[in-house]
Amino acid sequence: MKKILFIAFFFSLLGSVGCSKKISGIGPVDNMNILNVQQVDFDYFSGKAKINYKDSELDIKAKANVRMKKDSVIWIAFSAVGIQGARCLINKDSITVLNLFKKEYYVYNYDSLSEQFNINVDFESIQSAALGNLVKVNDEEDNVEKTEDFFILKQRSGSVAIDNFVNPLTMKVERVQMLENESKNSATINYYDFQMVENQAFPFSAVISLFYKANNKTLNTLIEFEYNKAEIENKELKFPFNIPKKYVRR
Repeated sequence: MKKILFIAFFFSLLGSVGCSKKISGIGPVDNMNILNVQQVDFDYFSGKAKINYKDSELDIKAKANVRMKKDSVIWIAFSAVGIQGARCLINKDSITVLNLFKKEYYVYNYDSLSEQFNINVDFESIQSAALGNLVKVNDEEDNVEKTEDFFILKQRSGSVAIDNFVNPLTMKVERVQMLENESKNSATINYYDFQMVENQAFPFSAVISLFYKANNKTLNTLIEFEYNKAEIENKELKFPFNIPKKYVRR
């Protein structure tokens, strides 16, 4: 069940959304000296995605239905081969995961997750990364480097160094590299297949590579996902998530 949480957590943390026509409608920015990273705005979002998860023990292919309400809740329903498997509810206070097959559930608070992954975890950072936005808001302490292909926005969050690779034509983040100095745990996210939704650019797919230490070993986890349907919703969405009394908390 912890693997399900791991998938749900990193899928929601590092995910992205999008649909409609290709990104050709985005033009170059007017002033290349100002690093104005393009951020996505929305009220409600819904989408369907395919996910591949692989580590030293598991190789899982699953489908996911995703719904979001801005600054409030992220809801994910997982299934494998059309069978309901798990639901995940991420809100301002915690992450709750239901195992529908085993009739049990887990509740995780952000303090424990931050300690486990050696990186600050909260709802705002999860929501931002789920939209392809900056996980950490720009501030005057950030540094910007210019390479042939990217602006690199270099940030710090506690002991974590964050490098955001920003396309100078679209001003969208295309790659994120995070490194925790003490543990050397790291994550790299590559965003692909940018498409337009209501004049906003989203990455349709991403590849996430995680290196982290556990039991005196350095482990690698690879997560790939691709959206096949996604919408920015104007109507209010529902987030069905009830824990039956007979379910056991683990």
